[in-house]
Amino acid sequence: MTQRVLTTRPDLPGGGLDRLAAQSELVRWDGDGKPEPAELHALAAGASGILCLGNDRVDAALLDAAGPSLKVVGLASMGFDGVDREAAAERGVVVTHTPGVLAETTADLTFSLILMARRRLGAARDSLAAGRWDLFRMDDYLGLDIHGATLGLVGFGQIGRAVARRAQGFGMRVLHHDPFAPDDTQDPPSKAVDLPTLLAEADVVSLHVPLTPGTRHLIGAAELAAMKSTATLVSTSRGGVIDENALLHAVREGGIHSAGLDVYEREPMGTDLSPLVGEPRVATLPHIGSATEATRAAMVDLAVDNILEVLEGRPATTPLPGSAGLPGAPART
Repeated sequence: MTQRVLTTRPDLPGGGLDRLAAQSELVRWDGDGKPEPAELHALAAGASGILCLGNDRVDAALLDAAGPSLKVVGLASMGFDGVDREAAAERGVVVTHTPGVLAETTADLTFSLILMARRRLGAARDSLAAGRWDLFRMDDYLGLDIHGATLGLVGFGQIGRAVARRAQGFGMRVLHHDPFAPDDTQDPPSKAVDLPTLLAEADVVSLHVPLTPGTRHLIGAAELAAMKSTATLVSTSRGGVIDENALLHAVREGGIHSAGLDVYEREPMGTDLSPLVGEPRVATLPHIGSATEATRAAMVDLAVDNILEVLEGRPATTPLPGSAGLPGAPART
């Protein structure tokens, strides 16, 4: 019998959905934007698999709406803070994500934000576009150098290491703090330090940790106060890792030099913008760390691969950390 799979968006980059449609009964959400929970729950009834995005909420209500037929939820996302992992484990549902395919692209974007924020490129661009470039002045849009600066990476996984490799080209000294990767490394060169040391010494602090109860507001008022007044804070991880009110205060009061953000506590924003958007010393982008054609297609392909593996009785390739790879199997230790 053909198994039913729900996708929470009508179209996704690449050919992954076509492969899924060829091997299952593919049900697509066909509305505009993101489906409301009630709409999603109605479509999920009887599904064996669900393909969704990182900002879709995978909770007990959705899992129960699908019912006992549900075997696998494939996220086209590396982050998984929207997943109730305990509820999925209790119901024997495999949940997968897409590590390994977006690290290099996100590292590119991280360095773009470092350059934008530290060199004040957004403010300079806006001045040009507004017709205010009427005279060459030696003190216009003065930023701070990236070459030779100290880069502090909070989180030293795939993306953090990819950023460290790029830092070599700028002649940067690299520090990292990660309890799961504590050792100094030579490839790429980086020194392991505790968080207070990193905050005190880094000219650029770049965040690369998942959003968990332990990392929520990891960077708050105290941590910002511990940074150099000439430092730049960059995040391409998850918005909740930073206390945004504390960051806004630090930038406006000169506690730090600047910030570059691709992620926010509230996403998406629509017209109700965060006060960080438009702040002169904060470079902001709309969560586009993985947004290249090739990478987004690879994310969808991996999500589809995971779903098809599980539906065909094989272990998922990339289940969530610590999770089972087969329906009903015990979690990994």
